[in-house]
Amino acid sequence: MEDVIRTVKVKLDVPDERCDDLHQTKNQFLHCANTTAAWAWRHPNDYCITSKQKAERALYDQLRNETELTANLVQKGIRRAIEATKSGVARLKKGDTTSQPHFDAWSVVYDKRSATFHRDYVSLSTVNGRVECDYVLPDESEGTPIGEYLLNEDYEFRMSTLQYDRATESFYLHARMRRTAGEQESSTTTSEDAKHRTVLGVDLNVDGSLAVTSTGEFIGNADEMNHRRREYERARGSMQEAGTRSAHLSIQSMQDREHRWMQDELHQASNQILEEARDHGCTHIAFENLTDIRKRMAGAKRFHAWAFRRLFEYVEYKAEMIGIEVAQVSPAYTSQRCSSCGFTHENNRRSKHQFVCQKCEYELNADYNASKNIARKLLNRLHSGQKSSGGGAPCQCALASGALNLNGDFHASVESTAEGESTDKPTTSVVGY
Repeated sequence: MEDVIRTVKVKLDVPDERCDDLHQTKNQFLHCANTTAAWAWRHPNDYCITSKQKAERALYDQLRNETELTANLVQKGIRRAIEATKSGVARLKKGDTTSQPHFDAWSVVYDKRSATFHRDYVSLSTVNGRVECDYVLPDESEGTPIGEYLLNEDYEFRMSTLQYDRATESFYLHARMRRTAGEQESSTTTSEDAKHRTVLGVDLNVDGSLAVTSTGEFIGNADEMNHRRREYERARGSMQEAGTRSAHLSIQSMQDREHRWMQDELHQASNQILEEARDHGCTHIAFENLTDIRKRMAGAKRFHAWAFRRLFEYVEYKAEMIGIEVAQVSPAYTSQRCSSCGFTHENNRRSKHQFVCQKCEYELNADYNASKNIARKLLNRLHSGQKSSGGGAPCQCALASGALNLNGDFHASVESTAEGESTDKPTTSVVGY
């Protein structure tokens, strides 16, 4: 028997007087996760703790006393940190640079012991008892994930994640739905799923757009982030010259404000990357390996290296909650290789943002080209790990329109006969300059 898992995002109608209960629940849930991470992460002086049982034995009673959470939510907070610690240890074993996990994104994990899921509402455990929240359903749900999975009695609710959108002040439940398939249906579903394993490539940049995806989405504004960063540095420099206690306190306050602003920017970027992956049915997200990013990328300062690593970590742990895998691939030649014909040469990169293949004359935005090559690298790795006597390609890259198969052939969707015309040469407003 094979399980079919789908994740559905649904907005919640939370009573105004109970919103603060959910915010406090989130704060205490993250306290459990961060306390556990600090206890479990012992690199480089000792071995990190990756046993959930050991962590619960050591911390459960303490965290129950320090919070007003139910037992289940405390356990979920502990286990989230241990899973992140395991991922960090795996990266260390591969020689990658990483640090103690830290959780500050608005997120709480619920299962059937801490939440009661219904087809039209959910009852959530909080620091102040239960709160019932109706789902905000569309007038016409047929053909949507809500209609196909959330309202479908063939699917049952599994562990889900509550998140909060600061921009709209709205709560969303990312509900994981499971259907147990029969033997015949299972083999068909497994075969279909294999054909639709889709990789989203993400290219990170020190200027222009912060991230560019293989679907042609230009996310964030690295130029604006650099500008704001320099403004903060100049202001701190002026205050340091004063040398007074008041100036020192102002510098600390400014650093806190800058950090909060930066975290918010990265969270927004990570959410956009995940939305792009969900919209295109992606099963995997590929980034370049960030090890030694300062040595490899011209102009990448300590600030950029920190921002790139943090963005990757945000995407990684958020993706885990919705069943999407995140991986890193070698950055070699991703900026020089033509994503259309495969010809690789340093002269293909005409400028920071222009790529023109010297062989086939394929022209497009350089960062967009790199993102497609990043996706292809993970796609090839996934394919090499599969045992398919047919020699087919059960994986594909997520592109602007259509799919790029392992042979490098582009298959356009019905709506388009050209590869991403609107994103190969993006307008100023799209890129975000």
